[in-house]
Amino acid sequence: MNADPDKTSTVAACAMSHAPGRGLTSLRLGVAGALFAVAAALAAGLHPAHAQEAQQEPQSAPSFVDNFSNFNQSRWFVSDGWTNGAHQNCTWSKDLVRLSDGVLSLGFEKRKLKDREFACAEIQTKQRYGYGVYEARMKTGTGSGLNAAFFSYIGPQDKQPWDEIDFEVLTKDPSKVQVNSYIQGKPKNGKLVDVEGGADKGFNDYGFVWEKDRLRWYINGKLVHEVTNPDELPTHSQKIFFSLWGSDKLTNWMGAFTDPGSKVTMQVKRAAFTALGQPCQFPESLACSISNSN
Repeated sequence: MNADPDKTSTVAACAMSHAPGRGLTSLRLGVAGALFAVAAALAAGLHPAHAQEAQQEPQSAPSFVDNFSNFNQSRWFVSDGWTNGAHQNCTWSKDLVRLSDGVLSLGFEKRKLKDREFACAEIQTKQRYGYGVYEARMKTGTGSGLNAAFFSYIGPQDKQPWDEIDFEVLTKDPSKVQVNSYIQGKPKNGKLVDVEGGADKGFNDYGFVWEKDRLRWYINGKLVHEVTNPDELPTHSQKIFFSLWGSDKLTNWMGAFTDPGSKVTMQVKRAAFTALGQPCQFPESLACSISNSN
């Protein structure tokens, strides 16, 4: 999600409910707070050496590349029939996830669905991934009050603390993308970075490299942000998400929502995960070019 202080208090429910469910946001927030408090108390009682031993390396599903020649139902879950909270002005609809000529499209359109006037789209992996190179080749349409996102996330509904790593194009200004992370439910490392040529004009390559000691974000192979503070690095395996959604409440962050008047789409040509130490899987992959020195 986002580290902008203007919106963090309002959007807490957003990333807290990235999994199937309805009407559970307030419960999840309460449970999450209790879990975090217990975890903190337990951690404080551990000897530092024991605490370090207790922090195991996150487990990971195998590396993959998906060029969307078909829709892999064993890999992807399609969100359908619920929202992520009151801040979201659309209902997830499987009908807005389409595949054509090797391009996955996620849509946003005016269509009353349950108690929302708009419908939107999201997919998420069924498995969780750990240290490695996460990549997506995508482009998005435009519109104030919309968010086109590629990110990883895990949270209390999966009986885990809230960790998250983001690329979010706030389509009110597709010349930039926001990168950030959440650690134990707290926003970290937020930064707006330029997308040369615009996120809406053509396909761009977005990738982040998650390691035990650092986290790096890349756009079209160029390093745009890096974090090495151990207190600001995720430690839990996460699912991979793509989503396009809108809000008429988060105006400080996403801009005032305006009905786009026609269907808006986010298109994805490729999604990939390469576990650390594994060979790169396609010539353009970050895994082919990055090293410990760059």
